[in-house]
Amino acid sequence: MKRNEGMTRGRFLVGAAAAAGAAALAGPALAAAPAGAAPRPGSEPTATARRGLTYRGVMYECADGDSPHTSWNPRRMRADLRSIRRALHANSVVVYGTGVERMAATAAEAAEQGLHVWLQPRLGDVPERQILDHLAETGRQAERLRRQGARVYLSVGCEFVLFVPGIVPGDDALERVENMLKGNWDPKEAQRKLDRLIPLAARTARRVFHGPVTYGGAHEDVVDWSLFDIVSVNYYSYFADPRGYYKELDPYRKWGRPVAITEFGTCTFRGAPEAGGMGWNSIDYSKPKPEVRKGLRRSERVQARYMTQVLDVFERMNLHAAMAYEFVSPEMPHRRERRYDLDMASYSLTKAIWKTEDDPTARWHWEPKEAFHAVAAHYARAGRGA
Repeated sequence: MKRNEGMTRGRFLVGAAAAAGAAALAGPALAAAPAGAAPRPGSEPTATARRGLTYRGVMYECADGDSPHTSWNPRRMRADLRSIRRALHANSVVVYGTGVERMAATAAEAAEQGLHVWLQPRLGDVPERQILDHLAETGRQAERLRRQGARVYLSVGCEFVLFVPGIVPGDDALERVENMLKGNWDPKEAQRKLDRLIPLAARTARRVFHGPVTYGGAHEDVVDWSLFDIVSVNYYSYFADPRGYYKELDPYRKWGRPVAITEFGTCTFRGAPEAGGMGWNSIDYSKPKPEVRKGLRRSERVQARYMTQVLDVFERMNLHAAMAYEFVSPEMPHRRERRYDLDMASYSLTKAIWKTEDDPTARWHWEPKEAFHAVAAHYARAGRGA
């Protein structure tokens, strides 16, 4: 992979994270359910008393963007959240990003619109102390919302192995992914550092926030989930036989905690589910104008089918939550010419439509993909039956 100014974190983040999970940190398998579990989230039905998911939602990024027009905007945010609630039929949203004020404003609006909220700071590529301070400030905002009556969870972060310097070699998340894929890292040493940092993040969160706390771990990450109230899994596996999903996800139950799929999804081309978290790596950024790699063919139907298949599994397993990645990717527009249709490498449920070929002016907008309609139909149907 070649780094290019056109490849922002938002474009490769989830795929890179899943790639790291696929590399699998060396270490012991998930331990047995610990004694003395932390308090479970209140007010929700237990797994044995309900059928299906409690929370069905989508991820929403509060991003800086590559231009003022694709950066977080309060007007767009409010409209997007209305669509998430009314058109997507979600009852929950993951608000994530780097700007605490942006995240707090988005979370407050989501709560106002009746959505359950997950707040997840994703400050990266800065010293650990700064990341923890950013977490603490996010936690204070989450606690303020909780005291005002909002239904809110706090995630201490996402896959520290990628975003916290010093665990894996590399100046940024992309370099760390490259090093992990090439084997230029020490998995055991990385795990020792994670075993120190993750508990520290949990303590930091609990000092300022008194609601349910979790951590965004990649599938196969080794995490002591006794530190948290919810087991959260970022999950991008593909199986032709659905029994494969059950086999992979069932071990998380042994912790005695609600299990949430805090990220799931696939890109918008034939074969994308099989590519899993590496689907993002289907764009050649070395070109003067980024191009989709040869041989790929757009397929919204493939994306939609995968989303409904895994959602059916999550429902049948009575998992706590499932959060689709993601609502919109403004920097990856859909274009009619295949080789420039960057949306093919997008995991979003909507396609960004720029009014001009190369400039996301203020008039850009999004349109729903087939996956949006498929997920919306599932959420509406499951919500009525809950």
